[in-house]
Amino acid sequence: MNTKIFHYRIRRLFAFIIGLVFLLAGIFKLLDPVGAGLVVEEYYRFLHLGFLMPTAKAVGVLLALFEALLGAALISGILRRTVAILTSVLLVFFTLLTLLLVIFNPTMDCGCFGEVIHLTNLQTFIKNVVLLLLASIAFIPFNDTGECRKRKYVSFGIVAVSLLLFTWHSLSSIPLVDYTSFTPGSELYSAHESEDGGTNDDYMSTFIYEKNGQEGAFTLDKLPDSTWTFVRTETIKLNGPEVKDNTPLLSFMDSTGAYKDEMATKGNVLVMSVYDAPSLKGEVWTKLARTVEGANAAGFTPLLLVSGTPSLLDSLKSIIPEARKELIPSTFFSDRRTLLSLNRSNGGATWFNDGELIQKFPLSKLPSDDEILAMTGYDPTETMLKASTRGGLRFQGFLLYSIALLLLI
Repeated sequence: MNTKIFHYRIRRLFAFIIGLVFLLAGIFKLLDPVGAGLVVEEYYRFLHLGFLMPTAKAVGVLLALFEALLGAALISGILRRTVAILTSVLLVFFTLLTLLLVIFNPTMDCGCFGEVIHLTNLQTFIKNVVLLLLASIAFIPFNDTGECRKRKYVSFGIVAVSLLLFTWHSLSSIPLVDYTSFTPGSELYSAHESEDGGTNDDYMSTFIYEKNGQEGAFTLDKLPDSTWTFVRTETIKLNGPEVKDNTPLLSFMDSTGAYKDEMATKGNVLVMSVYDAPSLKGEVWTKLARTVEGANAAGFTPLLLVSGTPSLLDSLKSIIPEARKELIPSTFFSDRRTLLSLNRSNGGATWFNDGELIQKFPLSKLPSDDEILAMTGYDPTETMLKASTRGGLRFQGFLLYSIALLLLI
């Protein structure tokens, strides 16, 4: 084989490998836009850019979409010189950023592949160095990257539109595949307690603060000085039965501050989770109130979990429309991170049966009264398997469809 042809094929192979990594990394993050936003928030804290927090989700989604489109362009081989330069710049930026993570070693995940694959700071840096080395072979010199077949522009265009539609679906719904600890089929920590005869008294609320890229946990009587920045609250279970590490802890308290975790483990329970109450409009609270009423009528236990502590009850009453104060008796309080993990939709619903997570619903598709009533006749295990399998197959199908289009057309 001609040496020049062999060298060209090696360059295209390395470009394909980089493109595949970019495409998968982008799609994995687009699968979960809320999670992508959380990753950007972590970087903002690490780089002391807290004033940019409101932009985190938008930036996370746009970066993920750009990464996926760049990956698709590399695989298809279109606009090779432009794409090669953009990819090289992005890889240099990622490598330098992850070098900082290795040096300072903050307690955060790089978020390179969303929630799907977790890497340590060192593993992330090594991954980027390897990709940078492949890029140096695949792209340099930039003026000699070759030309692609015109039909590749068609395949890239189809995949680009598909990625945009996938992004829109992810933004308006919940992830097709759930990689948090609150996955369908998981059993709540408090359900194990109920079986063990334990109680819900041994909890401690901790306050997570950040300083110089490092996080610290503090109690209410030992808060740090003003040089620390508040990040979130977390509830820690002090005692209880031994369960698997990935067993989710859904901890929440009533207006008196008493923990009521066991309420989510008895019979059919529909949990509405609101992790950003001020952002919800009046009609959304009305929609949640109807769901609460429908759940009550069907024999479900409705729980409205709001991010915060009972001290927020008065301000919550001012947020909820006067005509919907019937929500208050079903309102409980939990920490934001728990509610973000439970359901990625702000105001979404989650169905539990005897503490086992059966199905999740986004705010845009909350179950109607008739649907909730019909759920009482469903086999919970069968419903859980159908819901999780359907989402997994759709996501796998989308991945295969995208890669096949880029390769075969």
